[in-house]
Amino acid sequence: MSHDGVPALSERRRVVEGVAFVVLALAAVGSGYRWLVGTTMPETAGLWLGPTTAVVGFVAAFTWRHREAMRTTDGVAMESLGVANAVTLGRGVLIGIVAGFVLLEPEGRYLWVPAVGYGVAVVLDSVDGALARSLGTESRLGTRLDMAVDTIGFLVAPLVAVAWGWLPVWYLSLSAARYCYRAGCWLYRVRGGTVGPLPQSLLRRPLSGLQMVFLWVALVPIVPTDLVTLAAPFVLVPSLAVFVRDFLVVTVLATEE
Repeated sequence: MSHDGVPALSERRRVVEGVAFVVLALAAVGSGYRWLVGTTMPETAGLWLGPTTAVVGFVAAFTWRHREAMRTTDGVAMESLGVANAVTLGRGVLIGIVAGFVLLEPEGRYLWVPAVGYGVAVVLDSVDGALARSLGTESRLGTRLDMAVDTIGFLVAPLVAVAWGWLPVWYLSLSAARYCYRAGCWLYRVRGGTVGPLPQSLLRRPLSGLQMVFLWVALVPIVPTDLVTLAAPFVLVPSLAVFVRDFLVVTVLATEE
């Protein structure tokens, strides 16, 4: 029995699953690199490889760092990573593949890849949670990993769309919003304030889904840029407003209570 109550056999299973993820992630990244070398130039493929490796590496490191959270919502240690978490990790790899295009020029050979990659990741976002609930494998790690992958997606997709001229640069405020929220909470706590728990919200998840769909649409090459730019404020402002509301709730209102 290990120090956290997980049998040694289960720990070995976790290691095997971790190695399998790394191997599959490297295979996906390597295949993308070879494809780009064959369709463009090695220099272009090299530019793609840097951001992609960084994002996929972050997802792997995040999972390893939070491996002790591989427990059910009741605190019982899980014997396996689980299918749902594997799907979430797959989403992370797809977003990593999309990230590599931030340094590339939009060209016909790979013009549709970011839209397809992010679109599949968006679809899988509804699959992993449904799988966890149906299989009874909801876990603390799954909650954290899902949030982390969503956050990375909201960083990567706008960056690629802005870099390719398909979204206005001010839309990157969405990418910065969560980091500003966390930095603000930290600063508030350092200055002696009370940071309370984040309450449940009926708006947070629907707005997150709306953002994902909108960012996917923005990455689709045949969608007119003028139309995307026109719709952008109506999609962005409500999400930013929820971040501001959440910050006030967990800081100012929590301190007053």
